[in-house]
Amino acid sequence: MQHIKSEQIYQLEKRYRTSLINSLIGYRALNLLGTSSRDGISNLCIISSVFHLGANPPLIGMVIRPEREHNDTLRNIRSTGQYTLNNVLPDWYKQAHQTSASYPSGVSEFDTCHFKKHYLKDFKAPFVAASNIRTGLELREMIELEVNGTTIVIGEILHILTEDSLIGPDGTIDHGKAETITVAGLDTYYLPKAVGKLAYAKPGVEPHLSGTNIKPNAEQ
Repeated sequence: MQHIKSEQIYQLEKRYRTSLINSLIGYRALNLLGTSSRDGISNLCIISSVFHLGANPPLIGMVIRPEREHNDTLRNIRSTGQYTLNNVLPDWYKQAHQTSASYPSGVSEFDTCHFKKHYLKDFKAPFVAASNIRTGLELREMIELEVNGTTIVIGEILHILTEDSLIGPDGTIDHGKAETITVAGLDTYYLPKAVGKLAYAKPGVEPHLSGTNIKPNAEQ
């Protein structure tokens, strides 16, 4: 078993260290983040730092890397206050990956990476038309982190666009059925597989399946 201590982490080769730390926590949610400037220039980037923050009000957070000259994402969110999160599907995950390239400011990854835009009336940010789970958010708070220069962006959900068949009777989104891609590290993509859906945990009650249509793994 390897035991890598703090001082050893800092001595690792840069790319090796980046891959190690980014992949350490395992699979992460993957989305395409859609924004638009006040002038209507669209922007799209792949993001894997999205997290649930609360359901009432419905809030989602995400971590954005330090702002750079060519990065329009934070500028667009600050200026318009609206943005979208769109799931990534197997047929076009390579296109999604390409949005991480350092295109110059003002270049739309929607156009360069061949994604069709979808707009809602009175909502400024573009959705990815090819996604089957799309979320429109409005900015509620930004928190600048001194520890590493990143920004936590907190948004309230205004719109959820998905197919009826992807929402279960209890409200759970079936990402397996949707074929939502996940990521571990910066560049390794996976299709998740459901193991089982358990009932709400209570003291003194053994964990048991909740009677959902998601079937457990046969080996369990």
